[in-house]
Amino acid sequence: MKINERYRSTLDIPSVLPVFPLRGCILLPRSSLPLNIFEARYLEMFDDALSGNRLVAVVQPQRSSMAANDDADDDGEQESPQGSNVALRATGCVGRINAFQELDDGRLIVSLTGVVRCEMVDEVTDEKPYRTFRVSLTKFAGDLVAGTGEQLVPRDVLLATLKRFLEARNLKADWVSIGRSSSEALVNSLSVMCPYGPEEKQALLETDTLKARAEMLIALAEMELAAGGGTSGSTLQ
Repeated sequence: MKINERYRSTLDIPSVLPVFPLRGCILLPRSSLPLNIFEARYLEMFDDALSGNRLVAVVQPQRSSMAANDDADDDGEQESPQGSNVALRATGCVGRINAFQELDDGRLIVSLTGVVRCEMVDEVTDEKPYRTFRVSLTKFAGDLVAGTGEQLVPRDVLLATLKRFLEARNLKADWVSIGRSSSEALVNSLSVMCPYGPEEKQALLETDTLKARAEMLIALAEMELAAGGGTSGSTLQ
């Protein structure tokens, strides 16, 4: 069953969810995010999710004031902060576990599919080692309708910019698959996998429309191209 068929209304999604704080990563509706889970608290969280509704909220930690002073030891600046009092961003995204693999070394490889963005309301105290929050979905109810605003996306400009961006970095892409992708899938997938920092990623997550997100991707790529950037050899699937 497709995500937009399983979740037709915000009422289909619990208002209290486990939260996976992860810096530099976002999730967007109907995009995919692969995760390598190895910490005990998150192994327990995903085990609980798999035995329940399979839903987890992915949220970036808030940028702390200490980070502005380049304090590398600040717990809040870790990729996945240890502290339970580390402030989180106001906006995240609910994801559903659509595939997982348990490895012999105890790790769990998980694939999340984005369902709907969410606002973090308040933390719920319980005895679990991971954090749980009450979330509000009202602001982003439109996320549950697949393809909203696709007709306004400047697809040709986005593809042309993407091509220049990849060529400048000696990167390859599966253009056949890209050509077959819907504009929503293209924009949201690029936003999830783009090589930008936490602030840019959060801005992409919080854009009001798919068109605005596409325009932001174009602008970010244009700035990178203008700045010269580095090069690498890889493949974008």
